[in-house]
Amino acid sequence: MILMGAVVASTAQIPADRDVIPEATLLKRVDKILAPMQISDSVKYLHVRKVVVNQYQILNDLQRLRFEEQDRLKQRKADTPLAVSDLPIIPKADSLLRQAHVRFLDKLGQMLTEQEIISIKNGMTYGVLPVTYDAYQKMIPSLSAGEKMQILDWLTEAREIAMDASSSDAKHQVFGKYKGRINNYLSARGYDLQAERKAWEERQKK
Repeated sequence: MILMGAVVASTAQIPADRDVIPEATLLKRVDKILAPMQISDSVKYLHVRKVVVNQYQILNDLQRLRFEEQDRLKQRKADTPLAVSDLPIIPKADSLLRQAHVRFLDKLGQMLTEQEIISIKNGMTYGVLPVTYDAYQKMIPSLSAGEKMQILDWLTEAREIAMDASSSDAKHQVFGKYKGRINNYLSARGYDLQAERKAWEERQKK
């Protein structure tokens, strides 16, 4: 298990029998994420690969800590007061998650360009941002520059959160929440999304 120093001590409460993602699975996943970047320098590639694999291992540890603490708290009777020492555990996991996120991007920033980092972010979130942003523009060709910017801003925010989500479903749920926000925003600005979607489907048929 590879963990960054500051996180090691703070995750000491994780049980030894926690679920562990096999290294072979992680390597395969990360190689797929890095493939579009076509990093020709083998030394650089291995360094970047190690950082991304390390991040997945950290996320696995912290998400496991959260789930186990949530389960433990749910098992307690609703009328049983929680000890003061029990209260900060889940927020603590969230705080460590944010720290790991920042540290991860800092490490990538020492080796990669901004566009290369964006490529990794998209890879870790199944490319939902570019696909969704492109779909909105094609569905509603009349979007203003300001509206496009707002949609992109929200999808970018969703991607940052989804990067740290514990599963594929959880990542898509994050984007689903932000798509709902975008749809409400567009409806409030006078767009009939049902009509826009139908018109888009007709254009695709042609």
